[in-house]
Amino acid sequence: MNTNPYLEKELRHFFYTFKRQPLLLEKAKGSFVWDEKGKKYLDFYSGIAVCGVGHNHPNIVQAIKKQAGRLLHVSNYFYTKPQMALAKALTEKMPNSRVFFSNSGAEANEFAIKLARLWAHQHKRLGREIITFEDSFHGRTLATGAASGSKGKSKEMFSPLPAGFKTVPFNNLDDVESAITSGTIGIMVEPVQGEAGIRVAKSEFFHGLANLCLEKELLLIVDEVQSGMGRTGSFFAFEQYGIKPDIVTLAKGLAGGLPLGATLAQEHIAKFVEPGMHGSTFGGNPVSCAASLEVLKLLSPKALKSVQVSGDYLLKKLSGFKKFPFVKEIRGRGFMLAMELSVEGAPFVNLAREKGLLINCTQNNILRFLPPYFITKQELDKAVKILEIVFLEMN
Repeated sequence: MNTNPYLEKELRHFFYTFKRQPLLLEKAKGSFVWDEKGKKYLDFYSGIAVCGVGHNHPNIVQAIKKQAGRLLHVSNYFYTKPQMALAKALTEKMPNSRVFFSNSGAEANEFAIKLARLWAHQHKRLGREIITFEDSFHGRTLATGAASGSKGKSKEMFSPLPAGFKTVPFNNLDDVESAITSGTIGIMVEPVQGEAGIRVAKSEFFHGLANLCLEKELLLIVDEVQSGMGRTGSFFAFEQYGIKPDIVTLAKGLAGGLPLGATLAQEHIAKFVEPGMHGSTFGGNPVSCAASLEVLKLLSPKALKSVQVSGDYLLKKLSGFKKFPFVKEIRGRGFMLAMELSVEGAPFVNLAREKGLLINCTQNNILRFLPPYFITKQELDKAVKILEIVFLEMN
């Protein structure tokens, strides 16, 4: 029986690419969203890590309105003040780098792959192979899909996929070292695998990757599309490991809800890019850049610290759910948290929604929690209380 009143229209007008929940959302503010009937929900999706500073933050809304009244869009053949200011702000976060703006995480990662191959070409390297990891997710284009280590029918259905990627187990340094050949040019890794169900890179593993790249003269490409922009309690997640990547990608939370991606690369790579090698019509749109500048202002050291503290608080509260026999593991960092179940997760998602909490399920059995950064302790407690009711009923 279909309980989704919008599914018929979706199948009539849309490609059926999303397994949507039966909600038509009309407005949002802070940690909450409202459906068309006026029902209020506590949102632990945050637009899948996009609305990190909360929904409709007044500073961001005001910046969007102000910029929209001045300049909506121009070609990248011209300069704009918001884009120039954002480029300066981001490259200061990663010294001795340059930035390219795109529209999404997949595009940011596509350019990262192109940069690695350009660097290899300029250095007359024999190969073009990049090592990636099992269960990784870098996007849904052909190249980023090929780079992703996720399993499924997609790779077979959309073949032939671009070559040049070798996938090895995550958090296993020996397998990485064994996979390196004379044709290897880089390693592409997420500090926290989001789509895989919040799997955090071990410190010794991440440091080992950085050391291997130095030793073997490889590029370290860090995908921070989901883990970046404060999501783990620091601006970049890689900062918590004390390493220095060659290339870093951002998107999702970068513009507080508007489409914007960014690829940052160290000068020794960026210097090889010349006009015509890459581009984007909409990348670095002045309205998106104006919104992003406000996001960066909001991500103060105090705000980032609060993500760490509140994330630890929520993790501790969720750890109490280990009393349920179907809870296998609770893990994560900052506000990237997950609960792995031994049963299917969809019924938990549906029941939580009915009770006013929106959560996500990935990998069929892993509940993913991505709260907005400025959520209050009372709101966190409310979410945990709803989850307790859900789990007692499911038990």
